[in-house]
Amino acid sequence: MSKISEQFYVNEYAVVDKNVEIGEGTKIWHFSHIQSGARIGKNCVFGQNVNVGNNVIIGNNCKVQNNVSIYEGVTLEDYVFCGPSMVFTNILDPRCKYPQVGSDFYIKTLVKEGASLGANCTIVCGNVIGFSAIVGASATVTRDVPDFALVIGTPAKIVGWVSEAGRKLNFDDEGYAYCEKSNKKYKFENKRVIEC
Repeated sequence: MSKISEQFYVNEYAVVDKNVEIGEGTKIWHFSHIQSGARIGKNCVFGQNVNVGNNVIIGNNCKVQNNVSIYEGVTLEDYVFCGPSMVFTNILDPRCKYPQVGSDFYIKTLVKEGASLGANCTIVCGNVIGFSAIVGASATVTRDVPDFALVIGTPAKIVGWVSEAGRKLNFDDEGYAYCEKSNKKYKFENKRVIEC
C-alpha cells in the first residue's frame, strides 16, 4: 500500500530508509529508493526508478525524472530539473580493486537554483552547475558551468546564454538582453551574464 500522509506521498513500490527528511507535498514514485540521511525539500517529484544516495541534500520544488541516481556528495538547490537517465558521479578514479568507501572519498557537486540537466547528460563530480544554467541532452560536464549558460557536447561547451525562464538571450550592441517570460533584464560582461 502507498504511504500517503498529509505531508508527502511514497508509492507502495518505493523504499524510504530510516533517518530521512521529506518535505511537504513531495511525491516519490515506483521503484525509487531514498537512502538514509537524505534531506529532501518541499514539493519535489521523483519519477520511477530514482535513487537518492546517503546524505544527499535536495532543495524545494525539484523534479527528478526516471532512472536518475543522485549519489552521496551531490547537492541540488531549489527548482533543479534532472532529465531522464542523466548521471551524476562522485569519484574521479573508481577502481573495484581499490574500493573507496565512505563520505571522505566523495567529491562534492553543487547544482545551483533553477538549473536544468538534460536527458542522458553526465555531470562529472567536483563541478558547480550555475544558477539557471541549462546542460543539454547527452552533454558531459567536465568543468564548472557559469550562471545562465547553455552548454552542449562532450566535453560540454558554452553555446549560448539563457534567462531564468530558460529562454535564449539575444544581446544588443551594448550587451543587454530582455526576457519577456521572466520579465527580467540581463547584461553580458566579462564573459558572464548577470541579472540587472
